[in-house]
Amino acid sequence: MIDTLNLLVIEDDDFQRRMLVTMLNALGATSVAVASNGRQALEQIHHESGEPIHVALCDLNMPEMDGLEFLRHLSQLHHDVAVIIISAMDSRLLELVQRMAAMYDIHLLGSIEKPISLERLKNLLNSYRPKSAIQIAEEKPAPFSLDEIRQGISEAQFEPFFQPKVDFKSGAVIGAEALARWRHPDHGIIAPQAFIPLLEERGNIDDLTFLMLERSAMACKELHESGYPISISINLSRVSLHDATLADKIAKVVLKTGLDPKYIILEITETAAMTDVAHALENLARLCMKGFALSIDDYGTGYSSLQQLTRIAFSELKIDQFFVKDLVHHESLRIVVQSSIDMARRLGVKSVAEGVETQADWEMLASLGCDTAQGYYIARPMDFESFRQFIPRAGVAALAQNL
Repeated sequence: MIDTLNLLVIEDDDFQRRMLVTMLNALGATSVAVASNGRQALEQIHHESGEPIHVALCDLNMPEMDGLEFLRHLSQLHHDVAVIIISAMDSRLLELVQRMAAMYDIHLLGSIEKPISLERLKNLLNSYRPKSAIQIAEEKPAPFSLDEIRQGISEAQFEPFFQPKVDFKSGAVIGAEALARWRHPDHGIIAPQAFIPLLEERGNIDDLTFLMLERSAMACKELHESGYPISISINLSRVSLHDATLADKIAKVVLKTGLDPKYIILEITETAAMTDVAHALENLARLCMKGFALSIDDYGTGYSSLQQLTRIAFSELKIDQFFVKDLVHHESLRIVVQSSIDMARRLGVKSVAEGVETQADWEMLASLGCDTAQGYYIARPMDFESFRQFIPRAGVAALAQNL
């Protein structure tokens, strides 16, 4: 794949620029342009006469226009140029730049600390996909109206897709997160970005929540009857927590299916866990009293204090995928994840890593003592029948072969 890419090296040091070009050629690159600063690079991108630039490999500290300014200007151009940041600066600075690039909506493949690792360079280049292709894969189809969505819910067109949660020590599936999907009669499977924001905005999210809860509880009960006593996690909207009767409604739905509530884990975001609204706190307390487990989702992305978190009787801490991605390559991310895992262990709750996408992620998290993994390395979300067939095949030895 690398031999099909048009690359641009942006580096002010002549020796390092030639060295990087040599490395790219060794990886099979056949089209490599060069620039000594951000200004020259923008001119080449903006006034390209031949094939468009696919990937720019950009240093940060350069004269005239440094890498930071280059990224800012690049975000304003209508060019699909992916970026790999290359720098000898502190890893924490690289992480800050990556966050900045994300806020500028830069198509960032990742970063590499100098001296450059050939293997890391190869992996990042091989991960390139045109942004247009990513958007086609991830974006929703034509927007749906609230009436269309509510009609779909009333006709039970929505169903849970299950993403497995796997125990690090045994490799066994111990649970799954139920993620809403719309099986639209005309458009096929619709991702949640196309309907959840509007439902939350208009105050109709409970209609979907209770449908997902009922179907997930029924699926969990069926799996138990098949010999798989796993738990199912379901996302609970912050909006829903303000209904003082929510806990009773949830319990009624689950008990009606005959499932013990202890097998349902209700995921609330870190931000929702911070709430001081009395109704929300009452709901969380009542759900615990009724036997449901609580999980703090997206941990690390909010602004909570430990005091705020520990007032909630949660049994699971989900480490956000932002910290898991590039964990292998950034020491500061490893420190954050390690401290989160240690905190969870001392509090007597399970740690779950979201966004586990590579074998390197798996091995690093296992070495840090994480309890549970969830992510594309294990499996993508799947319908119930596929999940049922997946469970007995899962195992550490089988992951590389089956996933």
